[in-house]
Amino acid sequence: MNRPIEPTGQAMTNERPVVVRTSRDGDVEAMLTIYRHHIRRGIEESVDDSGTPEPEDLRDRRRNLRNHRLPHLVATCGGEVVGYAYAVLFRKRPAYRYTVKHSIYVHREHLGSGVGRRLLQELIDACAATGFRQMIGYIDTDNTASLAIHEKFGFRRVGLLPGVAYRYGRWADTVMVQRSLAAGSTEPPLISNPGR
Repeated sequence: MNRPIEPTGQAMTNERPVVVRTSRDGDVEAMLTIYRHHIRRGIEESVDDSGTPEPEDLRDRRRNLRNHRLPHLVATCGGEVVGYAYAVLFRKRPAYRYTVKHSIYVHREHLGSGVGRRLLQELIDACAATGFRQMIGYIDTDNTASLAIHEKFGFRRVGLLPGVAYRYGRWADTVMVQRSLAAGSTEPPLISNPGR
């Protein structure tokens, strides 16, 4: 998972290659900076920020994901973290053990530079290699760039959750997207419990 992006212009940030690798504890502060920007964007300063994870919370989450063979990746450019992505179990009940949901966050200065595409491809590959069969994401309906990228990677819109989030002073809808991994639901799983 340490493959640099090919030098095609779309795979470069500031003319430097982007490398995707497994996250490390030393990446936590940079990941939190990226995350905090995304949750605060457009929200009034008086909003309580108590729900933001602390560095130790993120370190614990990384360890837990690693223990369950779930990917937690970062994209770096020139040694700096410019994005991160991870997958968690869709639900905790055993029947859902072959399905993951994912999240991707890209540094605001690197949006539109191919970092999100690179992270999504690596995340899909890692989840498929581990034995997962379905991948699900939740995307704000206003995030047309993310919806377009997911569609290019084979995700289908499978649901609409109207008015489930209140942000930017209004109610926002969320689109649920899904894609099959490997053989998907066409044949029984080979690995009895991929996330363990």
